[in-house]
Amino acid sequence: MTPSHPSPNFGDRRGGQRPELVVLHYTAMASCAEALQRLCDPLAEVSAHYLIDTDGTVLSLVAEKARAWHAGAGSWAGRGDVNSRSIGIELANPGTEPFAAPQMAALEDLLGGILMRWALPPQAVIGHSDMAPGRKGDPGPRFDWRRLALAGLSVWPEPAAPGDFIADLRAFGYPDLPPETLLPAFRQRFRPWATGPLDDTDRALAADLCHRFPIDVAAPQA
Repeated sequence: MTPSHPSPNFGDRRGGQRPELVVLHYTAMASCAEALQRLCDPLAEVSAHYLIDTDGTVLSLVAEKARAWHAGAGSWAGRGDVNSRSIGIELANPGTEPFAAPQMAALEDLLGGILMRWALPPQAVIGHSDMAPGRKGDPGPRFDWRRLALAGLSVWPEPAAPGDFIADLRAFGYPDLPPETLLPAFRQRFRPWATGPLDDTDRALAADLCHRFPIDVAAPQA
């Protein structure tokens, strides 16, 4: 499919990789038009496969088979170069506002098609903050992950027997980082208004992610 608003910022997926993740972002810009301009600016050297406006308009910037430049440094499931193995979706939002209902509905429709086309499970849908904890914060605490999970387009944990927080998150896919880095990223997605030190609720939710949605964690790359 030819992109409706083609960006020059893309390349081939390295090593013949195929999409195995979908990474969600917010634009952190004042308007969708401003974000579109930046994502299509060759000097900016950033892009995404899709950009969704607040009214639900879906703009296609890079073909799904190509490698867009949206993820940057980070890793998931023990491997880096997330750009080569993911599809990136930008949501027009400054990062401080709730996500509009038409925008969320359009995202659900788009995700449903992507997961079907590439035979991906719901746990393949992650946030930029999941793969780059401590460096990135999007799509932020106002994003409704539970809504996506109820639609079968992401996952949501239920409390299990508390376990090893770091080991369980790593088994789910998070990078191997210390608790002080992982906890804010985990809570932003699954306990967005929780405060205080790591507790048994965090451990119980992480254990459920590990047990119900484990992934094959690759050896860390140099």
